[in-house]
Amino acid sequence: MAEPHELTALEQWQALQRGELGPAELTEHYLARIDAANPALGAFVTVTADAARARARLVEQRVPRTAPLWGLPFADKDLQLRAGVPARFGSRLMRDFVPAESDELVQAIDAAGGVSLGKTSTPEFGLPSYTESLAEPPARNPWNRELGAGGSSGGAAVAVAARLLPFAPGSDGGGSIRIPAAACGLVGLKPSRGRVPAASGIDKLGGLSVGGPLARTVADAALLLDAMITPRGGHPQHPFTLRAPGDDAPLLAAAVRGDGRFQLGVMTTSAWDGDYPIDLAPEARAALDLAVAEFAAMGHGLEETALTPDPGYAPAFRTIWQAGAASIPAETEEQLGLLEPLTRWLVGRGRALTARSLAEALSTLAAYERSFIAQLSRFDAVLTPALAMTPRPVGWYDREDGEANFAQQVRYTPFTSMVNVAGLPAIVLPVLQTEHGLPMGVQLIGRPGGEATLLALGAQLERRLLWQHRVPPEQG
Repeated sequence: MAEPHELTALEQWQALQRGELGPAELTEHYLARIDAANPALGAFVTVTADAARARARLVEQRVPRTAPLWGLPFADKDLQLRAGVPARFGSRLMRDFVPAESDELVQAIDAAGGVSLGKTSTPEFGLPSYTESLAEPPARNPWNRELGAGGSSGGAAVAVAARLLPFAPGSDGGGSIRIPAAACGLVGLKPSRGRVPAASGIDKLGGLSVGGPLARTVADAALLLDAMITPRGGHPQHPFTLRAPGDDAPLLAAAVRGDGRFQLGVMTTSAWDGDYPIDLAPEARAALDLAVAEFAAMGHGLEETALTPDPGYAPAFRTIWQAGAASIPAETEEQLGLLEPLTRWLVGRGRALTARSLAEALSTLAAYERSFIAQLSRFDAVLTPALAMTPRPVGWYDREDGEANFAQQVRYTPFTSMVNVAGLPAIVLPVLQTEHGLPMGVQLIGRPGGEATLLALGAQLERRLLWQHRVPPEQG
């Protein structure tokens, strides 16, 4: 019989439902794997073993089996608050912070019957697209530990790729689910703005950051996303979701069926073109070409498309990124000194912004959202590379020069942030392994509320390429 971690999350849930596994047994299995592998990988910053065991017993005894995630282990990204568990936000500044209350997303996944095993690593305050905080060891890529995991949901991606968790929730404000999913060979889904009630993005600056799943398979991603949307099953509640009346079918159904023929755009332009030199690595091009060939073989319509250059995007997004750091709770010189150089630079820039410059940036990005959606509206989904380069080495980013660091992030991840600005759903799919065994992915961008289409397309591609059977060599 296969070991539990060799099964998909959906298969583990089915085994739990049949009584072949119990929540306590599954929790112990993953705690043992974390204990063995995490020191070399840096996926977890906090492991709550005793609380997880108690939670598993409670789920077994008191939570109805009809709960969408009954007995399945997960972990909270260390930007989320769980009552009584340290929330360090990847920062030395927050090393002693223990919240008294849990965030809504944490409560939602608990309500769905999940069992939290601890906290996954994130960069300082989730700001950069790599997970190499000075407060914790770097999150190392299970495919090659000399490489980084991406960010900011880097710890979650490492944990899922190394089979330390069946799946994990993440957050995505500029690519923070999709970037580490691509780097670690996973499926990562950024939902539409407003789709997940407890992490909708509507209350965030610019509406950028939303919650979503990282998983090994398309169906596993849908399983977790459904639970994030409707933690107790049933129907999503207006007005906190994009689903229209009569469209209450679980997204898992679209991921399992994987049917339909669609019109796809194929695009290698990004919102950053003209402001930064964007060079597509041969491996990124190869992944895109493979996905195009497979979709064509399945009978989908494909058409190359390109974005109209918009010189206002880059300065406006930089402004919002800097403004997002302004509220970090560092007021004294001592507190500022605990921040990493990049974060201090962002805080300084953010606090120097005027109300007028922030208002103008928000207006520019709102106009870009309308333009982006209009330009791509004739397609059911648009295919792009996931990343422009192969996974970056640990230590590759400039830690002192904020401008140089930002340029590096843009060059590596040019295809993600524009989707957050537009509020659209997008899924990353791990289509290719390079000759050196590294994962390379593609991204599908959907229409507003178009997660079901993305999941159907992903399922079709997964059935042909079978990426769920790839196992990274570095698991501890």
